[in-house]
Amino acid sequence: MQLFIHRPLSLPFSQRKREKMEGRRKALLFTLCFFFFSLPSLSSLPAFQTLIPTSHSLPSASPTSFQPESEPVSESLFESGSDSESSITLNLDHIDALSTNRTPEELFGSRLQRDSRRVESIATLAARIPRRNTTHAPRPGGFSSSVVSGLSQGSGEYFTRLGVGTPARYVYMVLDTGSDIVWLQCAPCRRCYSQSDPIFDPRKSRTYSTIRCSSPLCRRLDSAGCNTRRRTCLYQVSYGDGSFTVGDFATETLTFRRNRVKGVAVGCGHDNEGLFVGAAGLLGLGKGRLSFPGQTGRRFNQKFSYCLVDRSASSKPSSVVFGNAAVSRTAKFTPLLSNPKLDTFYYVELLGISVGGTRVPGVAASLFKLDQIGNGGVIIDSGTSVTRLVRPAYIAMRDAFRVGARSLKRAPDYSLFDTCFDLSHQNEVKVPTVVLHFRGADVSLPATNYLIPVDTNGKFCFAFAGTMSGLSIIGNIQQQGFRVVYDLMGSRVGFAPRGCA
Repeated sequence: MQLFIHRPLSLPFSQRKREKMEGRRKALLFTLCFFFFSLPSLSSLPAFQTLIPTSHSLPSASPTSFQPESEPVSESLFESGSDSESSITLNLDHIDALSTNRTPEELFGSRLQRDSRRVESIATLAARIPRRNTTHAPRPGGFSSSVVSGLSQGSGEYFTRLGVGTPARYVYMVLDTGSDIVWLQCAPCRRCYSQSDPIFDPRKSRTYSTIRCSSPLCRRLDSAGCNTRRRTCLYQVSYGDGSFTVGDFATETLTFRRNRVKGVAVGCGHDNEGLFVGAAGLLGLGKGRLSFPGQTGRRFNQKFSYCLVDRSASSKPSSVVFGNAAVSRTAKFTPLLSNPKLDTFYYVELLGISVGGTRVPGVAASLFKLDQIGNGGVIIDSGTSVTRLVRPAYIAMRDAFRVGARSLKRAPDYSLFDTCFDLSHQNEVKVPTVVLHFRGADVSLPATNYLIPVDTNGKFCFAFAGTMSGLSIIGNIQQQGFRVVYDLMGSRVGFAPRGCA
């Protein structure tokens, strides 16, 4: 028997040498790639940026940016559910503009007090509300109990001016992404708080119409009552700070500059109490079906955006845009998440935070997770001022910032801020950069969005805070200067830097 041994053909020496060298080059390339990708992306995330303290101070109560109005002429008229799409742009002012004879320090202190009450109430609302049903049968004869719904603190922070009724009566209305209802004070008033304009009287409007108890609109209310004598729908909204509004649920025409939107469901409040700071009522911008975007979705293509200016450094007005023009081409988008038990708030996924060009190791995505039953998570909120992070994430981020800012002179704590600096007599300082990493969108904050003046003597504080609640909130100080885009049709939120121009 013959034994055959198979031997591979030998490659020429020069070819073996080339292949060996090629293998070494690939191995070296792989090692270098692994090394650089394992490093923090310092090239894309700068470690420091410049803050000019002398150009930023506490804002004072300046007059509003709104001009006297007259009833518009030759404007288009749209149903709230019309398929026609257009865009509307409105100026926004901060609620402090309605306060008089108060110092900048007093205004800022009041803002932080409102902020703490709001955050506490939002956390309570998010933790306790059960899953909503699609419809609710109205209670005969009115209301049997207080119901917490929508916005968790009544005052809000930004307002606009719009017309209500026909002929249009112009009033200030707070805009808020944490509310699912539109309402205003109405005559006759059983109890009404003080507002800047005359109280709206529905008896003088040609387009005011009450809603029947049997109407689907009435059943959409979280808490619906029924006037048994007139068979008309009643609404009630109670807020976490004890504020409330109660009255008739009706449809009315709202006028935005030269555009009218008719058939908007509004609460006409005859019994109102609370911290509403001079505005006539509230234009809810939440995700619910009875908010203004929810009712006018087809009219404005389910899109709106706002840009809030830094009032300490700019005299330009803030603005809100409804319609396709609301979407900035420079915006970076992150998907919206759904909370199974609460559809009011805008939930997003925060994956991490960088300070000084480096991801903070203690700020893990798991700390911000929205679980299957609706607990935890992160929301974008126009009415909260200071961003709140769950305590472990805040401590890790704060400590990283302190390390990066160790060359700055420390100052005593102030209110809820535990990291403050004395920047008096400083013309320019270098501060660590801060980047919020949302899924699909890295948002690099200007220095003025996280190191803010708290008095008129040069004290600046790190404008983040911790919360013992499982819910984190991205506040409006951190949103300043960005056009924040709410694209409900695309189920996403976007951030466009330098968006207030």
